[in-house]
Parts: sequence; structure tokens; C-alpha cells
Amino acid sequence: MSHHAQDLPLGQTVSYPQAYDATLLFPIARAGARHEIGLSGQALPFNGWDLWNAYEMSWLNSKGLPQVALLRIKVPCSSPNIIESKSFKLYLNSFNQTRFDSKTEVLACLQKDLSQAAGSALSIEMFDAHQFESEEISEFNGINIDGLDVLIEHYEPNAELLTHSGDSHEHTTQTLFSRLLKSNCPVTQQPDWACVQIQYTGRMIDQANLLKYIVSFRMHNGFHENCVERIFADIMQRCHPESLSVLARYTRRGGLDINPWRATPGMPEPSVVRSARQ
Repeated sequence: MSHHAQDLPLGQTVSYPQAYDATLLFPIARAGARHEIGLSGQALPFNGWDLWNAYEMSWLNSKGLPQVALLRIKVPCSSPNIIESKSFKLYLNSFNQTRFDSKTEVLACLQKDLSQAAGSALSIEMFDAHQFESEEISEFNGINIDGLDVLIEHYEPNAELLTHSGDSHEHTTQTLFSRLLKSNCPVTQQPDWACVQIQYTGRMIDQANLLKYIVSFRMHNGFHENCVERIFADIMQRCHPESLSVLARYTRRGGLDINPWRATPGMPEPSVVRSARQ
């Protein structure tokens, strides 16, 4: 069951849990935000997932000794709900002083609770301390458009900024990225920072106007997942690429980072790594 925004724990003073509590998770239906960008009442035009990295996972073993791990959670974009991030943090913190007989038991709880909140089965990987050194940090490849000399006049999303490149009908495949994506939490208005990578095949997209469009999210209030879906939908509607992939790596907050990916069917999945800012 999803909840309403007025009931959100985000932005409220809350007590941190002292014991495992699955009821802390707060699902939010994806349908409302999708309706706003014209994606209701139809099959989704994209595949994808929301990749969560959790850096503050801990619990007690059967003897009371703390254990630590990294979590990697993939929520399919076809799931009915997203999970509000502060509730996710509080839920994970509820493991901190709870004893479990094994890591398998911890994973079973996570799998059951998070799948129920999302309304769909999701995948979870847990990495023990001896695996930490294999965690890879890598920046996006492609053309960095942040150095373009542009005049910025819009700080709310404006799809009309998106255009093709001049009168050219050149067919191309490009990978572009920007580190200038910023949006705000729709509840607290706190800033959310991200690097976004856009891969497409089709008529060439004007890079300067794409940069203006990305910057136009700067004062926009929207959850990470919703912003990426808006970017995908606007590019598809305005530029009509044959194929499109949009991936955003948001910086962490509360020990969590969220990395939404949306792509036309057939696009390869991006590699699972994190950037230096995460």
C-alpha cells in the first residue's frame, strides 16, 4: 500500500528505531508523477531500474557483535511504488541493535520487506567488509557538455529548450553527460545533486540547448526517479530518438544514494559503479 505525501516522515523530527521494524518503510505510488508527464493510462515507454546503494548497513550477530556491509538494491521501474528515502534510512537503522543468527536471515528480511513496499520483487546484493576494496569508482564516459558557453534563463524544467542541432538531419549515436543536474526534495526543498548521462541514436540533439534543459531542473521539486523519467519523456517527445538511455547518479544522503536508469527496450544496462561525488 502506498501513502500520501502529507504523511511523510521526511522533514519531520522522528525517533530513531531501537529494534528491527518493517513498518517504517513508506511507499509512494509512481502513478501520480507519471500522470504529470503524460505517462498514465499507457504501457511504459521505457525499461529500467532504480539502483540504491546503502553504505550504513549494520546489525548484531547472535553474540551481539556488530556486523557491517554494503547493500546494492535494484528496484524495477515497473514496480508500483518508490520507497521514500528517509523511511528507507530509518528502516535500515532499525537493524543496528537487532540480533540475527546469520547474514542469510538479514537478507531474507530485506528481500521480503523491500519487495512488499515496492509492490514488486527486487534484487539485493550484500557486500561484506573483505569485499569493500573491490568497489569501483568511475566517471561517466562520453562528451562532457558542461563547458559550453550558454546563457541560462530557466530554472524550472522547460522541455521547449530541447531541439535538434540546426537544420542538420544527420543521423548519429552519441553519449553526453553533465554534472550540473540539481533538483530539490519535494518535501524539504533540500538540494539533490547528480551527474546525468544521456545516450541516444537519432537526429543530432543540440548540446547547448540540452545543457540549458538540464540546468532548468535547478529549482524543480521532484524525487530522483521522477526527474529522470521527466528527462526521458521530454527528450523522446521533443527529439524523437530511435533509442534513448538516461542514467542519473545522485550523491548520497543519509548513507544512501539513488541511481535511476530509464531506457528504450533493447538498450544495454549500464555498469554498476559509482562516481567520486558519491
